[in-house]
Amino acid sequence: MRPWPASRWVRVALPPAAGALPVLAFPAPSLWWLAYVALVPWLLLLRSAPSGRAAAFAGWLGGTGFMLAMHHWLMPSLHVFILLLAALLGLLWLPWGWLVHRLLAGTPGGGRLAAAVVLVPSGWLLAELVRSWEYLGGPWGLLGASQWEVRPALRLASVGGVWLVSFVVVAVNTVLAALLAAPRARVAAVVALVSLAVVTSAVWLWAPRPQPAGNTRIAVVQIGETHSRQERFERGEELTRQLAHRHPDLVVWGESSVGYDLGSHPALVRRLAALSRQTGADLLVNVDSRRGDRPGIYKSSVLVDEHGLAGQRYDKMRLVPFGEYIPARSLLGWATSVGRAAGEDRKRGQEAVVMRSDGLRFGPLICFETAFPDMSRELVAKGARVVVAQSSTSTFQHSWAPEQHASLAALRAAESGRPMVHATLTGVSAFYGPAGGRIGAPMGTDTSAAQLTEVPLATGTTLYVRFGDWTLWLALSALAAYGAVEGVRTARGRGARERTEFSAPVPVRH
Repeated sequence: MRPWPASRWVRVALPPAAGALPVLAFPAPSLWWLAYVALVPWLLLLRSAPSGRAAAFAGWLGGTGFMLAMHHWLMPSLHVFILLLAALLGLLWLPWGWLVHRLLAGTPGGGRLAAAVVLVPSGWLLAELVRSWEYLGGPWGLLGASQWEVRPALRLASVGGVWLVSFVVVAVNTVLAALLAAPRARVAAVVALVSLAVVTSAVWLWAPRPQPAGNTRIAVVQIGETHSRQERFERGEELTRQLAHRHPDLVVWGESSVGYDLGSHPALVRRLAALSRQTGADLLVNVDSRRGDRPGIYKSSVLVDEHGLAGQRYDKMRLVPFGEYIPARSLLGWATSVGRAAGEDRKRGQEAVVMRSDGLRFGPLICFETAFPDMSRELVAKGARVVVAQSSTSTFQHSWAPEQHASLAALRAAESGRPMVHATLTGVSAFYGPAGGRIGAPMGTDTSAAQLTEVPLATGTTLYVRFGDWTLWLALSALAAYGAVEGVRTARGRGARERTEFSAPVPVRH
């Protein structure tokens, strides 16, 4: 099996200098801590900008570089269009650059640093929140996701989701920048750093942990690269037969593993039902085709048992912009001539679905949807004991994308306190336990095989499932309070100037 190098690297775009868009790359397992210092040069640049306007401009350029670095694997598909998208999304860091300058410029004291430790991460979360809207690309590559292999960070995710991890990473960078450049605030910076360490330790010790509740045997069939939908289906059959007499509880095929509408192909349903009888387990396949019962193309998770279609289907709700539909196609339809944009928009599903297979309740997600923390949280709140993701990044087979995508499942497992199965068509497939730790070895992008894994189940409810995106709400509240204070201060200053001008003596000419 090919090693898994790309996903074990975290890449962070630094602020542009001399027209360049440099990228800092470092291996996550041994140097994961570099994420906690990677923003320091950018913060120092923003702090030392000659004006708030210049800092805002540097924030925009840095955000553009960050977007390009995180999504560079899209370049072969979107070509020059990726530059425009990165520049537009980079605008979200424009107010953040101004905020950093406002709070850290000059010689900030302890009070201003204390405000910066809360407000600078809050401003970063605001940018991440806005770009997480599915029509702007979704929450792919959030800063907190860089910590997917760090156990304390995964514990933080179980409390406040990936948002809390991002907040802590930016807060630490802010404190370190102040230590380097703000002598008057160094005592306060040390206090803030110790406080962050204490809070993180408290979360590690006292936050609810998933409680073991048995195991289930789930098999992933990673079909690999094929040349036609018929070959893809036949290869899936061949690999699934290898699971006979191995007693899986559920067999999962990757996204787009079936390129036919099963409702109008009863012969294929009979072949899948035969596989279910041979393995003694239900099959979760993924259909990417037109539907006989309604117009349009759907991507659907479909459960098949020994008798045929089990009547349980989930239609993908959140589609990939440009990949599966074009936003405002009447205006942006020209994108199909620039890159590999969708020639026809896929149709959306309407609701999340929790399926049942031989007593096991599981919630399916399809590809891009694993980037959204709220979707797995909703499935667990509905009673899912396992989250199953069916994915395909075959278009970007030998890029960073497959590994980056698989790593997102670690965050979703930790947030929800439930194991997650990431099953792909061509790789990388992987299993994660209820605490977010990886189970066994992943299946690389060049692998075509069926892998059966003992997946630990868990009970209990994480704080993130219970309280949701409270980190975001606190961050937005902090920014709103700061905006109100600044507004009052500005109004008072303007009023004082007007009173001074009104009471000033008027010169009299003689």
